[in-house]
Amino acid sequence: MIQLNLLPDVKLEYIKAQRSRRLVTSSAVLVSLIAIGLLVILLAVSGLQKKHISDLTNDIANQSRQLQQKPQVDKILTVQNQLESLTALHAAKPAASQLFDYLNQVTPTQVNITSFNVDFTAQTMTITGTADALSSVNKYVDTLKFTKYTTDTNDTSTAAFNNVVLSSFGLSSGSHDSTQAATYTVNVAYDPKIFDITQKVSLDVPNLVTTRSNVDQPGDLFKAAPQPVKGSN
Repeated sequence: MIQLNLLPDVKLEYIKAQRSRRLVTSSAVLVSLIAIGLLVILLAVSGLQKKHISDLTNDIANQSRQLQQKPQVDKILTVQNQLESLTALHAAKPAASQLFDYLNQVTPTQVNITSFNVDFTAQTMTITGTADALSSVNKYVDTLKFTKYTTDTNDTSTAAFNNVVLSSFGLSSGSHDSTQAATYTVNVAYDPKIFDITQKVSLDVPNLVTTRSNVDQPGDLFKAAPQPVKGSN
């Protein structure tokens, strides 16, 4: 079959132009409808957000008025704030229960303690006691000086005690007990981390003397000060 195109070229161009115009018009209308739809959605969302914010503001205002009407609300809020700070206060307090364990680890068996004072604020200790000889007192001082510690989060050895000073010492001529032949007073500053309640601390005591933690049946760590013999000056 033979088909003949009897339309002139001008007519064909006109038809193509008409089709293009209709396509552009349809696309423009579609884009306009989409834009209008998006605008409506955005306006609706904005309106809903404003209403939600307004509702929340009203709820907050109502709750505030109700709280203010409650009796002793200030005291209740103060107690709540204090309860919230208990965790931090607990973590900051020193592990004082570790003190006697430390003393057993560093105190030689020949040395006793008659008086002990610790200042957790100044991070100092004063130890007063007796020993069988002044040589044992000197070994006690050296043990304190060279004792180190590590924690479960830091395995670097650090000095546990600093500024260990033998402030006074002497011989106790008025005592019948040979284990209390000498008296001493030692002033010590300690690293506060050894009493950190959040850490597990391990002392590394130098092998200078036998301490109470090394024997099966250690003697008493604390002992009363020797009483002078009657009639002695």
